[in-house]
Amino acid sequence: MALADRSFARRTLLTTTAALSGAALLGGTAHAAETRHAAWPAQFPLPDGFRPEGITIGSEPYAYFGSLANGDIYRASLATGRGKVVAKGSGRPTVGVKIDRHGRLFLAGGDSAEIRTVDARSGETEQVYATGGTFVNDVILTPGAAWFTDSFKPVLYKLAKGALTTVPLSGDWQQGPDFTANGIERTPDGRALLVVNDFADGGSLLRVDPRTGAARAVDLGGTKLPNGDGLLLRGRILYVVQQRQNAIDVFRLNDSGTRGTAIARITDPRFRIPTTVAAWGGRLYLPNARFDVEPTPTTDYDVVAVRQV
Repeated sequence: MALADRSFARRTLLTTTAALSGAALLGGTAHAAETRHAAWPAQFPLPDGFRPEGITIGSEPYAYFGSLANGDIYRASLATGRGKVVAKGSGRPTVGVKIDRHGRLFLAGGDSAEIRTVDARSGETEQVYATGGTFVNDVILTPGAAWFTDSFKPVLYKLAKGALTTVPLSGDWQQGPDFTANGIERTPDGRALLVVNDFADGGSLLRVDPRTGAARAVDLGGTKLPNGDGLLLRGRILYVVQQRQNAIDVFRLNDSGTRGTAIARITDPRFRIPTTVAAWGGRLYLPNARFDVEPTPTTDYDVVAVRQV
């Protein structure tokens, strides 16, 4: 796999520097970027019946969305809101989506229990990996690997250099009788992973050692994440989409990701159960999954943009 191969030392230095000097400037930088892109649409439609869940934005201002209906990938211009299907699905869902710097999409296949890699330019499927799991939900890219959650098994899947391995979760991880693991991110220092657990302690965030799978609960000062879904880390600021609450809870983390302080809650009347989040400039972009309605081929779906904190 052609994932980023930056050295760990350089990555840690850059992340730490950003955390120390960038956090105070985050709001101002986001505001300036938002001003530059003020003419871009703050809401745009997706195809009727598409059933979006995951979103990713790469090095260019295009967002990619996965369809729960049939696994299609839709690409939309952030500047115009217009887009098209760029990769056809297999009829099975696409849930989590991430794109690397080479234009390769990493797709979590939901109840197909598959992981796919797709060339974003050609739309061609490159590889399909059978996990032997149950519901492959979300994905995050780290230097050298792609990591995936499974919502019904206490494991993570690691895809590195074309090889798939399963990492059992232990420690503080509590597997519920139903849907458990959801969104996944990296800690600010890059040493560990952060995973939403919708069951443990009424909804919580776990820090996972990627070498061992040992999980430790992150101290969020009593904030619960019962509807926690997509995660997005910007410096030391972590955005947690609380889908059925139509809200994004915002935390400032310490470098190691062991502790977080709630600093804001973002709500918007345009939210219709958003699931995941990606950023461009000073904006956050979220697809409305509309899990509160029965999906039909004519159900309308859209994307909403709000300002970063």
